[in-house]
Amino acid sequence: MTTIRPFTCEDMLKFNNVNLDPLTETYGLSFYTQYLAHWPEYFQVVESANGEIMGYIMGKAEGHGDNWHGHVTALTVGPEYRRLGLAATLMNILEEVSEKKKAYFVDLFVRVSNKVAINMYKNLGYIVYRTVLEYYSGDPDEDAYDMRKACSRDVNKKSVIPLTHPVRPEDVD
Repeated sequence: MTTIRPFTCEDMLKFNNVNLDPLTETYGLSFYTQYLAHWPEYFQVVESANGEIMGYIMGKAEGHGDNWHGHVTALTVGPEYRRLGLAATLMNILEEVSEKKKAYFVDLFVRVSNKVAINMYKNLGYIVYRTVLEYYSGDPDEDAYDMRKACSRDVNKKSVIPLTHPVRPEDVD
């Protein structure tokens, strides 16, 4: 049986199997604990019957005024558990939390080369809002798409009108 539950500090000792994916951003332990302390409702894990971490989502609420939104900081599912709908289920949970917090939209950043993830997000109703130049460090640096999905509070869908020009990371609010 698969269980979806809140992420705990102990999970940081068990999630290497999903964090080793080259497309998954890995952070320092203090980063994870900061999210766990500030936005625990946005930090969920999928666990197998034998206690193995299958995937997780980490996010937060941020912004002001009509820029108040839910943000997906990390979403990852272990390779052996992909194509089971786990990522979509985790995204749905984050979107529901964002709705409860009266967010205008949910956003996320994804590597422009990660076509599988981009297609999944599009199938979940996300649009490419803008391109963020050289967002991901590497050799070479890689651009990101800032993808968005409007929440019910954004009745006129203003938050998902795409920008026509790319931005730099320092211009992202």
